[in-house]
Amino acid sequence: MNARGTRRAALLLAGVGGCAMLCGCVGNPFEDAKVDPRSPVAAEVAKSVRSDAPYPTFAGIPPVPKDVRPHRQYGRAAAEIEQTKADLVKATGDDTWTLNNTETFAADVKAGAGPEIAPPAQADTDAFARDQRKRATPPPPVKR
Repeated sequence: MNARGTRRAALLLAGVGGCAMLCGCVGNPFEDAKVDPRSPVAAEVAKSVRSDAPYPTFAGIPPVPKDVRPHRQYGRAAAEIEQTKADLVKATGDDTWTLNNTETFAADVKAGAGPEIAPPAQADTDAFARDQRKRATPPPPVKR
């Protein structure tokens, strides 16, 4: 056999194989499908299934709405948002601000917080720590 005949045979074999695979799609798998009567949705399925219901047609597809913006405007709006993001990142980058005059700011905050409270005396701190250690001691083991 020559190359042309081999090619035709391969195409014929591929076509027959494709048809054989599509034959499995001919049947309706839902035709004999049963709903388990114990299922919580069995009653709803029985109500919604009608054998005499008409099949939908392409005429039932609603028309394209007229009050929707064109597809290109979605892209333009997205580009505007991306540009706004880039502008914001550029305006708030690390090299756009510095910490100057922090001493004045700290003094203003301290003045607004009120008078400074002196730390407790060392004796008060030691007494508090001693009291907490006493409270933290575990109870004695239970005698049996």
